[in-house]
Amino acid sequence: MNLNLIAYCLFLIVIIYIIVVVGSICYRNGNIYVLSLMPGHKELCTRINKILLAGYYLINIGYAATTLVHWKKIFTATQLAETLAVKIAMIVLILAIMHYLNLVLITRYIKKLIH
Repeated sequence: MNLNLIAYCLFLIVIIYIIVVVGSICYRNGNIYVLSLMPGHKELCTRINKILLAGYYLINIGYAATTLVHWKKIFTATQLAETLAVKIAMIVLILAIMHYLNLVLITRYIKKLIH
């Protein structure tokens, strides 16, 4: 029996939940962070934060969905668990890398935006 359809559904449910939770946390706290880099520019900070959130959702959910094409056939429950663990871990790793890259880029280039 091919368990790929079950794996796809479980993967998308878990990964979209993770993406939405991380996105909402970053959005909530990101506005404070960006505002500390650009004091007196609250409206600009809010706009930047909303653009970052929209881009974050589009890139991550889109990437997660496109990874489904490259999965091998899953025939056992063990393979199902292993595949889900590896695929979810890869997405979480990518999320962490993207988060830190965003922080570095914003911190480095924010002064150019306001001057």
